[in-house]
Amino acid sequence: MTNTVSQEPIPKPPESGVHHVLSQRASFWVAASVVMHTLWTSAAPAMTYPLYAAEWHLTPTVTTAIFAVYPLVVVTVLIFFGDISDYIGRRTTMLIGLGASLMGVLLFAIAPSVYWIFLGRFFMGVGVGLSAAPSAAAMVEFSPPGQASRAGSITTAAQALGLALALLVGGALIAYAPLPTRLNFWVLLVVIAAIFSATWFLPRHSSSKASGVWRPKLFKVAPGLYKTFATSAAAVTTGYALGALMMSLGAQIAHDLIGSGNPLVNGAALSVFSVVSASVAIFSKRLSPGSAIMFGGLASTAGMGLLMLASAQRSLPIFLASIAAAGIGYSLSFLGGLNLINSKAPEQHRGGTLSAVLLVAYLMQGVIALFLGAIATARGLQVAVDLASAAIAVLSLTGIALAASRSSGPDPRLRGGTEVRSPGS
Repeated sequence: MTNTVSQEPIPKPPESGVHHVLSQRASFWVAASVVMHTLWTSAAPAMTYPLYAAEWHLTPTVTTAIFAVYPLVVVTVLIFFGDISDYIGRRTTMLIGLGASLMGVLLFAIAPSVYWIFLGRFFMGVGVGLSAAPSAAAMVEFSPPGQASRAGSITTAAQALGLALALLVGGALIAYAPLPTRLNFWVLLVVIAAIFSATWFLPRHSSSKASGVWRPKLFKVAPGLYKTFATSAAAVTTGYALGALMMSLGAQIAHDLIGSGNPLVNGAALSVFSVVSASVAIFSKRLSPGSAIMFGGLASTAGMGLLMLASAQRSLPIFLASIAAAGIGYSLSFLGGLNLINSKAPEQHRGGTLSAVLLVAYLMQGVIALFLGAIATARGLQVAVDLASAAIAVLSLTGIALAASRSSGPDPRLRGGTEVRSPGS
């Protein structure tokens, strides 16, 4: 099977009204920084959840609900606005998303009560929902000729970097700096403001926009892409489910079940997830999407087995091994799913197709987070970890099965190793 990724021509700067437009190479890395911000923004509150719980006497249900507000808002944005960047442009959509992220982070920085935290998570969800798919699509379109597949690896690495910075910067500031529930967010506010400024100078126009006028509408998958979509969505959802487990309850697992009370140590332990993810993404870019999905599913299943063992034995070394295996699983699952859908999505609807995949992933992430909180409150954290680990293992195996079924026979839409696209696909 030959994976073909169409390249969007890099638009020329308009004749007037713009003093400076970034080069193609610079635009690629600015788009990568927008990708990075999505995970940093998502994970920034992870190390502060135990502090909020102690300060405001919150139950695990409330703390996981704070986490879950974010993916559920992201899902809502993706449902109604998932393809908007195909019409108004990647740059404009990313700027709106970054603006919403700025508002969300500001609310966290000044929050006097848990209600402000929920509102901050709402704006974070809007920001990431608007910028996640356009930034990933922009990285494909700003890639050098013949190197579009590299965008998937860099996207995964950028997400992992954002996650690592959230955990390490957050852990260090909480443990050793003043204002442990606030300074972390002031630092992130400055970072997002810098990314916003750089994004302003991206090329404004695209020659491959979708035709017509954009209107809010439910997403749809192009005919002939259903099996590809299902495989990609299962793989990306596996990665996001791992992230939901680590980010919503990871710090609590380290503190309550493993017995580590230092926020920086816990943040460093959880950052193993992102460091491993980034490393694997960089060195596995030659893997085919199907192989990446299958290896990622196996690593995810192994990681969940190790996590159950670590929490039962209160073992930090096994906990670190489970995080590393989960990081491998996240990286390969996300990378495989992203490259698979990027290789088949029609160019003029790439933003909408990516948004549809992310919609499924974020929806499952929110559901899993709420499920974890309810079970942890009613039955205890150990039971929640065991059930979540089993559920993610099943999801991983589903992705493996779908990827294997794709590679077991020829795609009926391929003739002679070249993709044949029907009208509208």
